[in-house]
Parts: sequence; C-alpha cells; structure tokens
Amino acid sequence: MGESSALQSILYGRGALRLLDQRKLPLEEVYIDVKDSADGWNAIRDMVVRGAPAIAIAAALSLAVEVNDHDFTGTPVEAASFVSKKLEYLVSSRPTAVNLSDAATKLQNLVSRTAETAKDAKSIFQVFIEAAEAMLVDDVADNKAIGSHGAEFLQRQLGSSRNISVLTHCNTGSLATAGYGTALGVIRALHSGGVLEKAFCTETRPFNQGSRLTAFELVHDKIPATLIADSAAAALMNNGQVQAVIVGADRIAANGDTANKIGTYNLSISAKHHGMQFYVAAPVTSIDLSLPSGKQIVIEERSPKELLNSEGGLGKQVAASGISVWNPAFDVTPANLITAIITEKGVITKSDPNGSFDIKGFIECAK
Repeated sequence: MGESSALQSILYGRGALRLLDQRKLPLEEVYIDVKDSADGWNAIRDMVVRGAPAIAIAAALSLAVEVNDHDFTGTPVEAASFVSKKLEYLVSSRPTAVNLSDAATKLQNLVSRTAETAKDAKSIFQVFIEAAEAMLVDDVADNKAIGSHGAEFLQRQLGSSRNISVLTHCNTGSLATAGYGTALGVIRALHSGGVLEKAFCTETRPFNQGSRLTAFELVHDKIPATLIADSAAAALMNNGQVQAVIVGADRIAANGDTANKIGTYNLSISAKHHGMQFYVAAPVTSIDLSLPSGKQIVIEERSPKELLNSEGGLGKQVAASGISVWNPAFDVTPANLITAIITEKGVITKSDPNGSFDIKGFIECAK
C-alpha cells in the first residue's frame, strides 16, 4: 500500500493517508496528509482527489486514519454510531457519485452488525479499518478485470485485431481509482495487447481533467495518445480517426442511464450520429438500482469560478465580470445511446441495438 513507480492517487499505510493533489497536476506532484474525516471531506469537495471509485476509498480511509488511535470511551453501539455519523458527513462532500454512498451504507451495516456481539469499541474500529483497507486492494483487481473484459469485447465488436483507436473523456485512470482505471483501464489493456493504435482524450473543461490528468497518465505509461479540444470531438469522428468512445461513470441508473462528467452526453450524441460505438466502463458499485432512470440522479453544480477563472477556477479571471454561470459537474447519457456497459463482472449488453439493458438481471446472475 506504499509508494511505487506506478501512478497512485492514494498512498496508505495503517494510520497514515496521503492524497495526490490533482489540482496541481501535471506540473507538480504534491501529496497532502489526511489525518481525519474532516480532511477527507475537504479533499473530496475541493477535488484534491476525484473520480467516483477514488472518492469512496479516500473517504473510508480518512475515517480509518481517524479511528486508528482514537481514544474512545463509549460502548460498541456508540462506536458504531460514531462511525455511521462520520460516514454520513463524508457522503455530503459530493452527492452525484454513487460509489461513495454505496460504500458508506455497506460500512454502516458492517459496524452495526459487529456492535451486536462486540465486547468493546476498539473492535468496532478494527473491523471498520480492515474493511476500508480491503476497498483499496479490491478496487485495483476490479479495474484490471474491467480492462480485460472491455478490451476483449471491443476487439470482437470492432472485428479488428489491430489498429483500434478510441476517444475518452475526463479522467478514469489510476488517478480516479486505487489503480489501473476503468475506461482508461480498457485503453491500457488494449495497449498491452498490442491492438491500440491511438487514444484520443478531450480537455474536459472546465476543470481540464483530460488535459491535466488523462494526458499525464497516457504520457507516463508511454501510450500513443493525442489531446483534442472538447469541441473537436465531432470533427474527429467525422474524419474516421476513432472507432469507439469509452467513458467512465459516476452513477448508473437501473435502466442504464449514466451520469458522468459534463460533456459525456454531447459525445454520445455525436457517436450516434456517426454510427460509432459508445461504451461505459465502471464497477458494479457505480450502479444504483434504486433509481429507475437518470431523471432521479442528483446533479452536482460547481462553483462559478471554475468558468470565470482559468485553471478550473484557480487562475486569473478570463470571463466578463457580471456574467451569470451555469456549471453542472455532470450530465446524464440516456441508455439508448450506450452500446454496452463494461464491469468487472463482465459486459452488460442489450438484446438488440434498440433494446434495453437488464442490469438487475445481470447483477443477480453475476453474484
């Protein structure tokens, strides 16, 4: 769980958590210390750490660090309540990504069950810490499975063993997860299999996750890649330079509607117009079966400064003073524009191109 030559957004050892400050990339690689859940909340809200899987893991580990040497004098039930309330607080940092709320619910249920038979508060904290640490390890394995399933499926669908070029949006790699990545994990698998000709990545305005983070990862891993402006995607497709689009997800509704970084919906419409396949790659923890469709997904709105100032709001003013701003962080791509959803359990497909996803059935069969 320590440092290595691979890119890591999360560095953890029991009692210590450091997060790569992704706001400073690609020019600086700076890690910040996270000592408790308050630090974790601020790091998530301020986008020091981002990406649905990484947010969930960072939140859980920030609380694990807090309770590691916590001088708690209450009962096991009180300790479980303490953990549960802290998790509720962490979920409030960013509401759209389901991974965080899903992890919090599972961890709350775990400590609640443990409290029924535990002899002291320390054992509650120990169980929580071990579960949070397992999330870090399991995420990498899940991402590699997503990469493998996705690479194999794309090769079959595209009918080509070589020279596959894909377009991706935002950042879905090692910086958005515990390691390897989701959509970028599929790109990594295509590259390692010798079939990737080129990966194209968008800037992903206004926070520039594509130009700052995805481009950084692709260059780091020596994957052939080209950066494009968000507004150049349709022209790229029209020129026949890509065969597929692959993106990540922050929340997938029961019908397959998918919330992802703002601009994803644009890409899906362009892909549909150009007869191009459009894939979503995400762990099953990104699926929210409680929501019938994307209409129920809460969309986070970010600070106007991200549009009014350069560097995603951190730089100098670039827009006219007095202009109003609408800055949603995500949009929802309808399921009918999605070719397939790639998970660590396999690929969720439709019975026909105009059909619907049976996500609930897929998950039940995959258990």
